[in-house]
Parts: sequence; C-alpha cells; structure tokens
Amino acid sequence: MTNSNLKSTAPALATQKRKIIIFSDFDGTIFMQDTGHILFDNHGCGAEARNKLDEQIKSGELSFREASEEMWGSLHVPFDDGFVVMEKSLEIDPGFREFHQYCIDNGFPFNVISAGLKPVLRRVLDTFLGEKEAAAIDIVANDAIIKPDGSEWKPIWRHDTELGHDKALSVNEARAKAQAECLPDEMPLIVFIGDGVSDLAAAREADVLFARRGLRLEEYCKEHNITYTPFDTFSDIKREIEAISREDQSKTGGVGKPVRYNPRANMWRRISSKEAVPTLMAAATPSKEEKMFLWPETFSDYKPQTIQERDEFSAAA
Repeated sequence: MTNSNLKSTAPALATQKRKIIIFSDFDGTIFMQDTGHILFDNHGCGAEARNKLDEQIKSGELSFREASEEMWGSLHVPFDDGFVVMEKSLEIDPGFREFHQYCIDNGFPFNVISAGLKPVLRRVLDTFLGEKEAAAIDIVANDAIIKPDGSEWKPIWRHDTELGHDKALSVNEARAKAQAECLPDEMPLIVFIGDGVSDLAAAREADVLFARRGLRLEEYCKEHNITYTPFDTFSDIKREIEAISREDQSKTGGVGKPVRYNPRANMWRRISSKEAVPTLMAAATPSKEEKMFLWPETFSDYKPQTIQERDEFSAAA
C-alpha cells in the first residue's frame, strides 16, 4: 500500500505555525448527488435493485464491499457514455470553487477521501473545475479497472477490509506523514468535511469536523455530543477556516476556540515528540453500524433498534 497520493505538504503562510490539511467526502458533500447512484440507476442494476442492496448492507447481510462489487459489476456501458448522464445530473456545491481557490492561495492541501472510484471522481472534477484547477486536488479512493467497451467495471479496493477503503486509516496516514515533516511545535491541523455516518470514522480522527446541515452526520454528532461545525455550503467552511487560521496564528486563540476542536484527535496536538505517534488504527476501524451507512439516502433513516445496538453505537462515538 502506498501513500504517494496523500497530499500532506504545501507552502505555508508566512505567519502560520502549523499546516492545515483538509479532507472532504465527495458524494453528497462536494457534489449534492451520488456519482455511483447516477450510474447504477441509469446504466446498471437500476434504482430498485440498488435500494435492495442498500438494505442488505444495512441489515448486515452483505458487506459494503460485496454489495458495491455487485453494483459496479452491473454496469455495461463505456466510461464516456456513462459520464454523459453524470455530467447532466451532478450539481456542485455553490461555494466549492471559491473554497478550492482559497485553499490553493493559502497552501492548504486539499484531499478528496471517498469510498467511490478514483477514475470517476477525477473525471468529474476535471470537467466541473477544469483540469488545471482539479490537478491541485488529491483523490484518496479506490481504483478501478474499466474496460474500453464498458463490459467490465471492477473496483480495485484500497484496503483489504469489508469497506474496501478505511477512511480513518487514510487520514491518519496523511497526518503521520505531515507530522514527520514538521517541527515538534508545528503539529498539523486536520480538517474533515462530510455529510453521512460513513464519514464518522475519519471524522473522529480530525481536529476540526464540518458536517453538512440537516443530514445524518450532523444528527449523529448531536446525539452523541461530538464537536462539529454545521455548514450549508463551502462558503460557510471558508469563513470558519479563515477564523481558525487567525486563531492559530495568534496561538492564544479566541473565546470560541476550545469548542472547535475534537478532544480525541487533539491528543495528536499535545505530542511534543515526532517519535511518540500513538497507534489509533484499531480504534479508527468503523463499527458494524457505521459500515451500514454508505449511501446518503440511508443516512437519515437509521436508528439503533435494540438497547445493545444503542449502547454499541454510543460507545463507537
């Protein structure tokens, strides 16, 4: 497994003490729709079969990886033809382009972290942002084999897990890489942006969490007292990052600073030695319940059904 596509370094602002590294989910976060859903519903198994597979993920009958392989395997369309319907159906967050340019201007590495397929996400970003602008975004996702005639769409999973991509592990890989390149008092600040419970494992490893307002990740944060900042568009995130950057530069911070940060992730910020990197991989592995929330439509519906499930779900937070 290689970390070569985890972007963790960039020129910092002259007055900035620490790197700010930004990770964002893709489907339902940067784009309002789900790229996989669009393809499956129009060129694959169809919405009814997809919903049934989603239910099997939710019930635990199938793992996300197993169900996803069936969904992607149902596609028999050339990539370019499949992209036509995505281009017509996708809507980018209205504040994202400005936020992306802000990250470039200030040297904040921006990474997409997704359970989707990297070739699909790259094509979408190239089309909606332009290839030059999109080249500044690293994509941490699963790869794929897509035959030219469209006869096979096969995911190449990033990790050998039931999820296929352990987002928390990817975030911590980037953190460790950035930490190794920093002075002891310049610990990197990790920002994560998401919308659903499938983002929770990675969100726990972030210092600052943004949750799209009104969706399942925000609900979960409220239910389990997880520190987060709600957002409607990336314009809201830009304003918050600007404030966080000013607080970082002042070192003392503002009155609201303590509530911005995730206490669990903050153990990283208190480490003074590069060698003292805690091993969080086991704790970062998503619970069974988290594995079930991998499509935006499912996020708003799930509630633990038994006392045991509620206790396990609460403990996972």
